Amino acid sequence: MPKTTQRGQIDSESWDDYRWHLANRIVSLDGLRGWIDVTEDEAKAIEACAGVYRWGITPYYAALMDPVDPECPVRRQAIPRMSEFEIRPGDDVDPVGDRQFRKTNRVVHKYPDRAILLVTRVCPVYCRHCTRKFHTTNLDGTYFGDGEALPYDEDVAYIAAHPEIRDVLLTGGDPLTYPDARLDHLLGLLRAIPHVEILRIGTRFPVLLPQRITSSFCQMLERHHPVWVSTHFNHPKELTSVAKAACDRLLRAGVPVQNQTVLLKGVNDDIDTMRALNTGLVRARVRPYYLYHCDNVTGVSHFQTSLQTGREIMRQLEWSTTGFAVPEYVITTTIGKVRVDGDHVTEDGTALRIRNAPGETLRLRLPDAAGTD
Repeated sequence: MPKTTQRGQIDSESWDDYRWHLANRIVSLDGLRGWIDVTEDEAKAIEACAGVYRWGITPYYAALMDPVDPECPVRRQAIPRMSEFEIRPGDDVDPVGDRQFRKTNRVVHKYPDRAILLVTRVCPVYCRHCTRKFHTTNLDGTYFGDGEALPYDEDVAYIAAHPEIRDVLLTGGDPLTYPDARLDHLLGLLRAIPHVEILRIGTRFPVLLPQRITSSFCQMLERHHPVWVSTHFNHPKELTSVAKAACDRLLRAGVPVQNQTVLLKGVNDDIDTMRALNTGLVRARVRPYYLYHCDNVTGVSHFQTSLQTGREIMRQLEWSTTGFAVPEYVITTTIGKVRVDGDHVTEDGTALRIRNAPGETLRLRLPDAAGTD
């Protein structure tokens, strides 16, 4: 049956083909008006993005947007708003230190036994809350030292020369914007390094364009086991039957799937939404892994809640649902991911005092550090 959307009828063959969605991404104000009633703020923000920020939305994800309500959680995540252009105290283009710990063009080695590989800066949808907004979305920004087209030789050589690295995470941008053959080659290079035990892929394609998770893609991943996938559902509305089917294909190929949610003001910062999201993930056999406190990223920090809001949501989750449906609440900094519990994170006037497991400390100013949303 044809798929009915705000733009009329799209035949099923096209709708089921992720390449069609990528070729028909919504990248203009006129194109967006074919899907929703664009507000004045959204229109103004899209115009302001010209020459500053990328934006784009797959038809699949656009079909999840409420055409009338601008507070729709999918719209909030995908469509620019003028609040992106507000600079707030403590804002930083790289508050987690990717550039500080970058060792080669793509390798970021921050933790002792694991490293990330920045595969690309391209995404199917440029999420407005992206931690790497400067890398992925800012037209003048990048964490690459020499560009994305540089061969992987130096990156692979660095990992091979550091036997302490046992876990490599492919991230970006979104690695699944690359074709299967290219990913297969890259995974093969990493799997050939004896001390690399685990390969992980960080991708939001199961959320933004689940059609990309094809059977052939899953079969390719099977050749490189153990491979894990970390994805990024932020709201129950994103847990569609198509998205759950994509996760099921990964699971049937022996690929564990875990979810990393970001706590976002106006999207999921209430207990009912967060409980529905995490219990829905468990029903889909996807493990709720992390709940990230939204970073103080330039152009993103308007999504931040107070730490008290996150802690209260966690308190209620721990009491009201299955233990393995409760993610670990963390804040990411230049001294690593730190659990938001006990004495790891404490308030210090208008800032937060953060202590990681080795005992390093950091004083971090956040807009909502005092606890007011």
